[in-house]
Amino acid sequence: MAIFIAIGVVYAIRLLYIQVIDDTYAELADRNALRYVTQYPSRGLIYDRNGKLLVYNEVVYDLMVIPRQVKDLDTDRFCSLVKITKEDFVKKMEKAKKYSMYAPSFFEKQISKEDFASLQEKIYMFQGFYAQKRTIRSYPDSIAATVLGYIGEVSEARIEKEPYYKRGDYIGMSGLERSYEKELRGVKGSKVTLVDVHNREKGSFQDGQYDVPAIAGKNLYSTIDIELQKYAEKLMRNKRGSIVAIEPSTGEVLCFVSAPSYDPNLLAGRERGNNYKKLADDIAKPLFNRALMAEYPPGSIFKVAQALVALDMGVISSGAGFPCDKGLVGCHNHPAAGSVRDGIKMSCNPYFYRVFQKEVQQVNPKTGKIDSKYGLGIWTAAMKRMGFGVPMDIDLPSVRKGHIPDTNFYNHWYPSGWNFHTIYSNSIGQGEVLVVPIQMANFAALVANRGWYITPHLVKGYGDDKHRKIYTKYLQKHYSLIASSWWNIAVEGMWAVVHEGGGTGHRADVPGLEVCGKTGTAENIGADHSVFISFAPKINPKIAVSVYVENARGGGGTWAAPIAGLIIEKYVKGKVERTDVEKMYMEAAPCQSLPLVRVSKPIKKGTVAAQTSESSSSQQSQSSSSQAAGTTSE
Repeated sequence: MAIFIAIGVVYAIRLLYIQVIDDTYAELADRNALRYVTQYPSRGLIYDRNGKLLVYNEVVYDLMVIPRQVKDLDTDRFCSLVKITKEDFVKKMEKAKKYSMYAPSFFEKQISKEDFASLQEKIYMFQGFYAQKRTIRSYPDSIAATVLGYIGEVSEARIEKEPYYKRGDYIGMSGLERSYEKELRGVKGSKVTLVDVHNREKGSFQDGQYDVPAIAGKNLYSTIDIELQKYAEKLMRNKRGSIVAIEPSTGEVLCFVSAPSYDPNLLAGRERGNNYKKLADDIAKPLFNRALMAEYPPGSIFKVAQALVALDMGVISSGAGFPCDKGLVGCHNHPAAGSVRDGIKMSCNPYFYRVFQKEVQQVNPKTGKIDSKYGLGIWTAAMKRMGFGVPMDIDLPSVRKGHIPDTNFYNHWYPSGWNFHTIYSNSIGQGEVLVVPIQMANFAALVANRGWYITPHLVKGYGDDKHRKIYTKYLQKHYSLIASSWWNIAVEGMWAVVHEGGGTGHRADVPGLEVCGKTGTAENIGADHSVFISFAPKINPKIAVSVYVENARGGGGTWAAPIAGLIIEKYVKGKVERTDVEKMYMEAAPCQSLPLVRVSKPIKKGTVAAQTSESSSSQQSQSSSSQAAGTTSE
């Protein structure tokens, strides 16, 4: 009797557990009649600064499978409809079974609406399979890939970190898609659908009472000028390097080009994986964002910063002159510079050798002796206040900070000791100094504003037309702490670079505009890099530009300067009138010799003579250095 009673109690407890406590069997029953489908929200759209669409959504379909429900499948017919091989079918089914026999998993992702049209009418014939709708990104103008970024499937590590994401979800992987992921993604919903024994949907369960609608993502209103972006990308065809243009008064990025680039549509849709591998394997590195991640020697553009720091330190006056002593460091042919303005205009290497020497070899007030470590410490802090050697807090991921060497760096690098003569290459933007193109453009904006900048950013606001938000950090001014009286000297020097005889950047001249600029030729293994920073107009500047062209024969004045001039002309005037120059630089590659006649400016009374040639042969310095000093041929 006790045995029978015990067995009865066990059965009663088990039935109570199954029917009241454990809902597993109820769930399995529901799955035979109900289908829970994730409702993916539309990601927010992205517009340019004038309201033109840069990114929109396109409907695709994911084919889902519940392995336990797959029965009597005509594999040949199914594979033909889905456009896969039998081998692929086996692999996908094994993966789905490994994940779960009962839960739905992805079988085929991102089927286009055109391919799905033929499948939609016959999917009911294949038990265990159903489709769910989602959207992917599409780029109508196929531009700004490094700005916009792309989306991809979320990783297991991210799922563990953020439970919002589930297996098969998509997330911003780079660019604005990554930086503004939370604003763009929206909120997922769900739909409960009745399904009959033939796998056909019969409508919403209880009139949608348990459905949760998806909430669309917020739109982004970018700072990019779509027409300027297109134009800049055309100019950088057949070239490697970058163009960054900023509106100085706001810090808004007008165009942002890393070359070579790629069509962002390649990283959307079913072929994304294959296309990504091709891009990743490309020797030209189109996925590498040079504007944010390439750390280059700045070359002679750095002389403007050197002049400002030296003036503010009080180690030189605006009228300080130094001879062009090529025994110190190589230089091109020009008369001696008799002032800071002339030093910038003619880009004299020995001049800035002496300037940097005075910055570093200062008397330490504590010891009363010349102390290079003391001087370098002041110099390093001043350079960082101008945005060098620190990462720009731009609203894009993976930005690098470049390098401004300090005493700790040199103490480690030269444990036996160092002094100015060890590090003099920094005087002309070589040596251990490295900058990122976004820092160069920001510095041009800093000079244009005469001493302040707003952190560069690519989004004016997010939300809708009536209620846009922007992060407050992109509204704040940052000051260099260099006295306001020195900035006009730098501005006048940069104006003379473009407009006066002896200047090195005449090819940046735009008729009718007062363009201010500075050329640079950065030494490199192989052909030197061509560098130029500029802003215009001189008064009330509308645009600040940095151009970096890798391995460009002829130096900063031959390649980067005229490209910057074309960008300025396009933006400020609205069109380019110098079509012959435009055609030349759109078609030419830096490995080619350009059929250019030397550009010169008339020599006015009181100015030095024009240099012999903007691409004159450079002379190698006889002095030793930690890294060979650059010999500029601006």
